[in-house]
Amino acid sequence: MIGKLTGTLDDKNPPQVIVDCHGVGYEVLVPMSTFYNLPELGARVSLLTHFVVREDAQILYGFATRQERAAFRELIKISGVGPRTALSVLSGMSVAELAQAVTLQEGARLMKVPGIGKKTAERLLLELKGKLGPDIGVPASVVNDSQADILQALLALGYSDKEAAAALKALPHDVGVSEGIRLALRALAK
Repeated sequence: MIGKLTGTLDDKNPPQVIVDCHGVGYEVLVPMSTFYNLPELGARVSLLTHFVVREDAQILYGFATRQERAAFRELIKISGVGPRTALSVLSGMSVAELAQAVTLQEGARLMKVPGIGKKTAERLLLELKGKLGPDIGVPASVVNDSQADILQALLALGYSDKEAAAALKALPHDVGVSEGIRLALRALAK
């Protein structure tokens, strides 16, 4: 399996790029979030990849971050969601936004992505619940390390993603970890 490509960016034509690795040009499909952060043509680029082999094609998908690739891999595990749909989801929203949509069970947010209807959005919410943890993405409401620590503490105490995110949203942004946990537990106990 090809896990990473490092070489010269030879061509950019959304959503495809060509990475020249010592004279061999690899066609790689990337989400728009990765595409927008690519350097200019001729510059050195490094992409994490996921290689898909089908009966009629061999396709390489590339990602700027481990979180994007991990989210892609979780998405394609879902029945009815193929690599193109997963790429579309990651092009329409960041990994953090996807994690937040799943945590807060916001199907309407997922339906804004082209190709995602109501049933697919519901399936994504159900199948991804609890799988887009802190190693893949944190809710967009997490703006600093102390909030991330508070969120982890609440999840470790057994609160659901939705409950923890709601409690976190109600906290002041500059609160310390211990004070934040205390305030969040007080709010959740009501």
